[in-house]
Amino acid sequence: MRRKRPRGEPDVFLPPLSGPNPLAPRRPPRKKRPAGRPLRVAAAAALVVLLIAAAVLVFRPFGPGREIVPAVDSAESLQPAEPGPTTVEEVILPGETLSEILGNEGLSPAQIDALVRQVRPVFNLARIVSGRTVKMTFAPSGELLSLDYPIDESRFLLVTRTGEGYAAEKKAYAYETRAVYVHGVIDEHLYGAVLAGGEKAGLAIELEQIFGWDVDFYAGLRTGDAFRVLVEKKYLDGRFQRYGDILAAEFWNDGRRIEACRFDYEEGGSVRSGYFHPDGRSLRKEFLKSPLQSYRITSRFSSRRLHPVRKVFRAHYGVDYAAPVGTPVFATAEGRVEEAGWKGGAGRMIRLSHKNGYETIYMHLSTILVRAGQRVEGGQRIGKVGSSGESTGPHLDYRIKRFGSYLNPLSAKFMPVAPLPARWLPDFQKRAAALRVVLGAPLRITGSFR
Repeated sequence: MRRKRPRGEPDVFLPPLSGPNPLAPRRPPRKKRPAGRPLRVAAAAALVVLLIAAAVLVFRPFGPGREIVPAVDSAESLQPAEPGPTTVEEVILPGETLSEILGNEGLSPAQIDALVRQVRPVFNLARIVSGRTVKMTFAPSGELLSLDYPIDESRFLLVTRTGEGYAAEKKAYAYETRAVYVHGVIDEHLYGAVLAGGEKAGLAIELEQIFGWDVDFYAGLRTGDAFRVLVEKKYLDGRFQRYGDILAAEFWNDGRRIEACRFDYEEGGSVRSGYFHPDGRSLRKEFLKSPLQSYRITSRFSSRRLHPVRKVFRAHYGVDYAAPVGTPVFATAEGRVEEAGWKGGAGRMIRLSHKNGYETIYMHLSTILVRAGQRVEGGQRIGKVGSSGESTGPHLDYRIKRFGSYLNPLSAKFMPVAPLPARWLPDFQKRAAALRVVLGAPLRITGSFR
């Protein structure tokens, strides 16, 4: 290990002022001086040595390794740095207004009113949503320089100071998109398997929407069911923000393997998206397996059941799903609202008509979110679970009819919707083959889901 040189010691070798130089090459021995040489020669030699020593002492401070620090006025060095802008981030509380937030930061009512008026043509700041974070930058004088508010997952509002006023614009987030492989095995429910893999509950919701036409995720799951997914993740400044599209997925349910590949295609002058089997069949069916995403079945379809209120035996032509008050209720298929209101013992009720002679009925609701005559999509939220009418507790009574006859919602079989148009099938099959290779690669390497 090399010894550090003391501070200020020159990096060049300086011979000692007296004695032989150990690094100098050996020379033949000098001949002795003739006796009687004048002493002035020796004196001159001594003088030269003294001059060399003096030069070394004078120039030593400026040798290599010595740092020259210029003198600085001590008064200037003690002066504080000029203060810069300050950025503040505030989470919007329930019921809180932007005026309250800016007022707490020192802006006057007149300043806040001017800001809101100038921004309103681009965005109404009175409509800020609780739970989101507003970021503000202030000058040392307290003047608002900029304001950043997230409008939704894709855009944000940027307000900047321009002279005496403010300029506002909506800007898109510059997300980084990564395709990520995710898999899991179900012990109890899908949410638990997704969370156990380090993912968010939103991924479970997306999977339910894709496979919900074939799988009942609350009554039809089995221990050991499994899934694997190729999903887009959106990152902002290196931090995960949200999920993008699921590109491909597979689900094993009670021994069945269901595959799904996403494909975007043009039809009728617009771009459509859907999930299809590898052969081009759509995963969507005429009806979803269930109108709820969280429930417990308390009563099944039966021709003879003891009515819990009237205490008489009679037919029960639906399925009762117990769930907390306020649980969202979804339309199980595309259709038209025929009735939406109070219906005697059924309480608050919605009746939808669908193609091919089908009807669906949703009873005992606490809230109705649609009106008669309205068109709804399959999977659209139409109401909330309640306990209205003849009911002993919060639940949904869900029923299906076809040409006037009731069907058992748990055992009825439904046809898929129209397949992918034939002209897009070759392109889809190429894409599906590539996605299936990527999706299957980790499984071929590991050999199992565990």
